[in-house]
Amino acid sequence: MRLAVIFISFAFALQAQTATPAMPAASLNPDATLPAQAIGPNDLLWISVEDCPELTRNFRVSSTGMLALPLLHEKIQVAGKYPAEIENAITEALVKDDILVRPVVTVSVAEYRSVPVSVLGAVKRPITFQAVGNITLLDALTKAEGLTPDAGPEILVSKPHRAEDGESTGLVQRIPVKGLIDEANPLLNVRLFGGEEIRVPPAGRVYVVGNVKKSGSFPIQDGNDTTVLKVIALSEGLMPYSNKEAYIYRREGGKENRDEIAVDLNRILERKAPDVRLQANDILYIPDNKGRKLAAQTLDRIAGFGTSTASGVLIWH
Repeated sequence: MRLAVIFISFAFALQAQTATPAMPAASLNPDATLPAQAIGPNDLLWISVEDCPELTRNFRVSSTGMLALPLLHEKIQVAGKYPAEIENAITEALVKDDILVRPVVTVSVAEYRSVPVSVLGAVKRPITFQAVGNITLLDALTKAEGLTPDAGPEILVSKPHRAEDGESTGLVQRIPVKGLIDEANPLLNVRLFGGEEIRVPPAGRVYVVGNVKKSGSFPIQDGNDTTVLKVIALSEGLMPYSNKEAYIYRREGGKENRDEIAVDLNRILERKAPDVRLQANDILYIPDNKGRKLAAQTLDRIAGFGTSTASGVLIWH
């Protein structure tokens, strides 16, 4: 009786070894744990199918985004899909071709070959490149030859993301330029894995017209530092016979017309009143000492003309 039990146990063990043969160590891919992103041409996938050793190994996506698997009658389009979607596609194909009744398929990424990163906006050379190796945000900006003088105070990094309901969404991270470049904060120099879009919005602008030496529009590099006195300095100072009362024309809350805000330049220049901060799209108007004023609609047209000129500088007195 004891011999019979030993024989039966040995038979079951032998059958289990035969049913699930060990895969060669080279084909097992414990490193196929890269973050899930949309699959692209030439990516390397690790595919595991239970009870099907022919389909349990690395497979390379073709340059056209197709995946050819042994035993399957047709190729599978995988470019643009996520690993979970490819698992479902392989499962359906195995059932359709009568290869397995209830296949258990696992797909992970062993190597990304198509990992584009785009850099757009206020950079010197907009570019799209492949994120091969350890690529950071500063690396990407370097490839784009840096920021232009009119770059805004923030960099927007859009990362691909797949929501639980399957909808493709994007996560946007806002990186302050001052912290990343001027202060060299390493926490802001985020790593890029591919699929990101880096956009540098241009800075907002303020417009200066009237009795200044150089009328025109000027970028707001840091909203907290853009004041009436600063933009007057950028305008190379006041002309003779300028009125010491200026006006800010500001549109807020989606209103059609601008509000008029009086500014006492004398008190600001004498340090008897705080300097006034300007916001993006403000128009600072400085009349002459005769007190002549232009209508707000006229100032809007003048400011718009200044931004559309080839030089970007409006000359008006």
